Formats: sequence, C-alpha cells, structure tokens
Amino acid sequence: MTLKIIFMGTPEFSVPILKSINESNHELLAVYTQPAKKQSRGQKLTKSPVHQFADKLKIPVRCPEDLDSEYEVNLIKDMQPDIIIVVAYGKILPEKLLVLSKIDFLNIHASLLPKWRGAAPIQRAIMNMDNETGISIMRIVKKLDAGPVMKFLKINIGKETTYESLSKEMSILSARLIVECLNIIKNKKEKFIPQDNKKATYAKKIDKSEAKINWKNKAKNIIASINALYPNPGSWFKLNGVRIKILKAKEIVAKGNPGEAINDKLLIACAENAIQVLEVKKEGKSSMSASDFLIGNKIKKGTNLNDV
Repeated sequence: MTLKIIFMGTPEFSVPILKSINESNHELLAVYTQPAKKQSRGQKLTKSPVHQFADKLKIPVRCPEDLDSEYEVNLIKDMQPDIIIVVAYGKILPEKLLVLSKIDFLNIHASLLPKWRGAAPIQRAIMNMDNETGISIMRIVKKLDAGPVMKFLKINIGKETTYESLSKEMSILSARLIVECLNIIKNKKEKFIPQDNKKATYAKKIDKSEAKINWKNKAKNIIASINALYPNPGSWFKLNGVRIKILKAKEIVAKGNPGEAINDKLLIACAENAIQVLEVKKEGKSSMSASDFLIGNKIKKGTNLNDV
C-alpha cells in the first residue's frame, strides 16, 4: 500500500526530509509552506527553502496565511491524504484540521520528548549543556508537542557542537527515520507511546536580548550560548558602538573582572574563568580570526568590554 502524504515545512532543516519522502515509494500530494518573505536590503520576496525545492520537484505548493479557513480545511480533506507530516512548518495546526477522520498527523521534533517541547529545542539543549538530544517522531495533538511518540533517535552533543552542525545532523537523520516510520505504518505495525507530562520541559523561542553576552556569566555558559546561537542571531558584544559577534571561543582557566581583557589577545574574563575568542564577525563584515581582527581593532589589556 502506498501512503498518500501532505508535507508541511519551511526552513532548510525540512528540505532533506522532503527529499527523502519524495524518493520513497509513497505519494506526495502537496507541500505546504510559509508565504514568501521580504529579505535583504532590496526587500525582494523570497520563497522558503521548502518552496524552492518543491518547485524543482514540480509538486503543488500552497502558502496559506490562514490554515483555519473552511476553504483550506476542505481542500486538504478533498485531497484525502493518509498522513500529514509537519517539520518546522512555523504554524500551529488548527483543531478543525486535526479532527478530520482517516488522517494521521505526524511531527518530527528536534528533541527527546517530553524534554524541550516548544520553538527552540536545538538551541536550548546546547545552552543547557545537555550531553545528548535527539529526534522524536510523534502524533500531533491539540496540546503543543504533547502527542504520543512513535520513534526516538538519540544524538550526542559535544563541547564544540553548534546549532548549525546539530541542525544539519538532525535533518539528515530525520530524513532516514521518517521513511522507516512510514513503512512501519504502511505495514500497520506502528506503536505510539504516551509522553510523561510530568517530565516535560519547554524550549521557549530565542529572544533577541539573549544574544548580547553577559560577562557576569560563567565562561562555560557563555561558550554554550555562542554555540547555540551560531550562526544566527549570534552572540555579540559592542566595541566602540559596533556589534562584534563571537563565532568561536574556548574556555581558559584565568581570573579577572567580568568583561575585562586579561591580555591584548582577546582573552576575556568571566564570572568564572575566561574565554579565549578565536573567531569573530564585525557588523557588516566577513568572519575572521581573532588575530586578524585585532590588527585593525586594538583591545588592550585592562579594557572592560562592558564599557566600550
């Protein structure tokens, strides 16, 4: 039996998963994604990565502003999908859609549920310095990320793991795992295990204020934030009124006043230990090594980055 599928996703993370489903022996009826958005200085409307890839595959694409409309719900109902797969779509599915009979709704979530339900599970796991995270393939219910789970896949988090590297790894592994799940469903051997709601934690959306480095935090926490927010929005401090993103750093055992340059090579004191800045990106410029940055941007020993 070939399963008929509607795919809902938006960012680059979702693309390998869409590709894998398309190459499986199941039928893609349509792709739903967020409407095109204005980007860059030219404010040119740009289709989402999922939209661009679906166009290449010549799969029908829909970008409704409102999934809750009777028209959209009836359109989906008329397509008669067996499964709707949601991967970082960016919209919450309305109840009137979830109650449609004979349709299973699956979500690929980037954490080991019930830990890190919510909008930013990858970033929060890195910020929290978790040793592992994973992928959960779950049935969608009305309550956010609370549905029963069909499959888990664990992934290690290292000290140098960034949002970018972990996101790519998760996307590739999810692409393989979802096809395994579809084949299990096709053979009617699926089992869904309820989550323990008492163990739930929440990964709230990243606030812009979190990107500014607070030197009164421990060095290990600052580095965790640098990794979690790489490459965007990026962790930053200001130098002469200009934002400097720290792209890469390591912890050094050293003492000093939080925010103070311990030497003239961008070793910055924190509440506990210090961080040696290795790579930066000045606002409006390309990334560069700390040593290259310091050629034209002197930060002398004793400079307090809380003040400049």
